[in-house]
Amino acid sequence: MSEKLKVGILGGTGMVGQRFISLLENHPWFEVTTIAASPRSAGKKYSECVEGRWKMDTPIPEAVKDIIVKNVNEVEAVASEVDFVFSAVDMTKDEIKAIEEAYAKTETPVVSNNSAHRWTPDVPMVVPEINPEHMDVILYQKKRLGTTRGFIAVKPNCSIQSYAPVLNAWKEFEPYEVVVSTYQAISGAGKTFKDWPEMDGNIIPYIGGEEEKSEKEPLRIWGHIDEAKGEIVPADDIKITSQCIRVPVLNGHTATVFVKFKKKPTKEQLVEAMTSYKGAPQELDLPSAPKQFIQYLEEDNRPQVQLDVNYENGMGISVGRLREDSIYDWKFVGLSHNTVRGAAGGAVLCAELLKAQGYITKK
Repeated sequence: MSEKLKVGILGGTGMVGQRFISLLENHPWFEVTTIAASPRSAGKKYSECVEGRWKMDTPIPEAVKDIIVKNVNEVEAVASEVDFVFSAVDMTKDEIKAIEEAYAKTETPVVSNNSAHRWTPDVPMVVPEINPEHMDVILYQKKRLGTTRGFIAVKPNCSIQSYAPVLNAWKEFEPYEVVVSTYQAISGAGKTFKDWPEMDGNIIPYIGGEEEKSEKEPLRIWGHIDEAKGEIVPADDIKITSQCIRVPVLNGHTATVFVKFKKKPTKEQLVEAMTSYKGAPQELDLPSAPKQFIQYLEEDNRPQVQLDVNYENGMGISVGRLREDSIYDWKFVGLSHNTVRGAAGGAVLCAELLKAQGYITKK
């Protein structure tokens, strides 16, 4: 156990924090040794803090039940016990920015699920299969922060996971215009049906801030590092417009997507490009990496949340209904697990990549 990196979970009592804790149970590289949350949880055992509000399907891992939760605002005390932290704190954007930088300045790497730093120019926002090279911007961030090993890295929004990887797999065909509608699970709002009974049988046609994220965040992922400025410059050769809708599903974000290409691929070429697509996590054989990142399902009624959301332990993307369109070139339906690939699992994969790249080490 002593060879594992010591991990702290900031915001460990919330839904994404709970997902981090469940995913890290028996992780071969990482061990949760510290959990921090709001002052009202501090000083209690973790099992007490989440009693009656544990939202995972699996039980609370035995190894964390008796951990005494720390006050997330006591940055030095928390940072002194860990090699790095995952951040899932529930605060305002400005508060999150400040606290994540404070942790980084204690020479503690921060891998964040939050959106606060997604547009900080020298903070990498990474889907490890798509843009692992963006971690190189950490060099410039460390200069700004005045750190030697402390930095912040983030994963993008859960709503883009069901279609951005597919578009990336098709880059050789030059997609340039995309219309996407996402049908998003209630766990994306940190809720279950018990917490949010009015969502049962209901649809809400608005999720605050989500459409902007769905349209802009893929462009940053497909961008490049401007070495003169020491920052990520978003791509400008593709346009995305979106609508984001909350639907009565617990886990799983579905997307319907229409795409125009500069080159004219066949269906066979598109399916082959998707299903054979690999990235750094597969090449490095990272512990959480899906063996096959994107699967294509031929049945007309797939992908379905009930059948496909847990593909590759929730880390893979499921695609179906790829067909020609009368206005756009092609259209398809994508599905991803929003709290695994889209949130905690995506961040764990980022941390595994950062370890493999040498950015996260023992203190």
